[in-house]
Amino acid sequence: MSAEFDPSRSTRDYQAADAAHHIHAFVDQKALNEEGPRVMVSGDRLALWDNDGKRYLDGMSGLWCTNLGYGRKDLAAAATAQLEQLPYYNMFFHTTHPQVIELSELLFSLLPKHYSHAIYTNSGSEANEVLIRTVRKFWQVMGKPEKKIMIGRWNGYHGSTLAATALGGMKFMHEMGGTIPDVAHIDEPYWFAHEGDLSPEAFGLRAAKQLEDKILELGADKVAAFVAEPFQGAGGMIIPPATYWPEIQRICRQYDVLLCADEVIGGFGRTGEWFAHQAFGFEPDTLSIAKGLTSGYIPMGGLILSRRMAQALVERGGVFAHGLTYSGHPVAAAVAIANLKALRDEGVVTQVKNDTGPYLQNCLREVFGSHPLVGEIQGVGLVAALQFAEDKATRKRFANENDIAWRCRTIGFEEGLIIRSTLGRMIMAPALIATRAELDELVDKTRIAVDRTAREYGRL
Repeated sequence: MSAEFDPSRSTRDYQAADAAHHIHAFVDQKALNEEGPRVMVSGDRLALWDNDGKRYLDGMSGLWCTNLGYGRKDLAAAATAQLEQLPYYNMFFHTTHPQVIELSELLFSLLPKHYSHAIYTNSGSEANEVLIRTVRKFWQVMGKPEKKIMIGRWNGYHGSTLAATALGGMKFMHEMGGTIPDVAHIDEPYWFAHEGDLSPEAFGLRAAKQLEDKILELGADKVAAFVAEPFQGAGGMIIPPATYWPEIQRICRQYDVLLCADEVIGGFGRTGEWFAHQAFGFEPDTLSIAKGLTSGYIPMGGLILSRRMAQALVERGGVFAHGLTYSGHPVAAAVAIANLKALRDEGVVTQVKNDTGPYLQNCLREVFGSHPLVGEIQGVGLVAALQFAEDKATRKRFANENDIAWRCRTIGFEEGLIIRSTLGRMIMAPALIATRAELDELVDKTRIAVDRTAREYGRL
């Protein structure tokens, strides 16, 4: 236990100090101060304990990031050893260091051969900031500087910095600080909400056609890239129909628009493939990565470039006017190496694909397939969502679906379970090391939370 943690300090004392000094993410701080946040103090595998000794099953891998779970001594040891040898150096001044070189060698051995270069950052938000600048620089190098417009999706999420927020399509976030020029959006491929009378396959094609329509509206000579998550994470864990991504790729290739995948949540095994775009059958020009890169043990992100882009930037780009103090940080790189080796050598990604991923998906459908509160179940690998609906047959959603889902999430915490609510959907993404027994606990506690919610709202 660290010297800074005082086991005798009361939760109320911690909460008072927290209220005095912090503004938390995505919350009404005044309301949180009145309630008091949970104070988490330790973790092991999928379990967390708060300052009062209550145990929680973490069904969200922290923030979609602790792919190897909590308490990995090998990751802690990698950080400690690197801190003792070379705690910091930068990638400015014509310098590099072994850890970032070895990380890239390992990373590109796991990536499809289509990719060749990385630009490291501290987070997914930063990766998407760098994405915008790098894409525009690429088109300058290619003699098409007028190609500046980035197209994202409504309800997509790409981070909380200004440009990343603008690229994302969450309007309530745009209200805080505005957006940036040359960013446009199309609808999300959310079949349950927007399908009309179309089959999922037909809807996927229609949703993809919005990209073609937007490119033609704006002018293909002005559109730089389409940026999207392979499956939407913070926007509700929405998985598009199978027809969507192949058609999106066809459109991007036809109009010479870069296809950029935000793999911050989907990368490093979440879907049962190393990267989510592989599970959905398309080949992006760039990948934004973070979270699972280090299993969240230390901050690190990056932007992965295709050979085509990297070659143009290296051979013809001149000075690349970008840099971060902590880009390729040696301690972060050392932890990332240990993390990726564990995912590879312990067969974690293969286990998700062939065993635990299908097991979770089957369990959810067996338990919730006919539940009166659940209209749809989506998921792949170890990520899933339950869509609440007033009428499953007509896909009618509750007018107060946010309140119902938030209540379910709150009940989950009462039952010792951490799952997330977004837009009438309950989301889960447990650590990739989860055993069948741990997944059974996740599903069972989720059932209890959903059942309690259904009873409170007169649905059970």
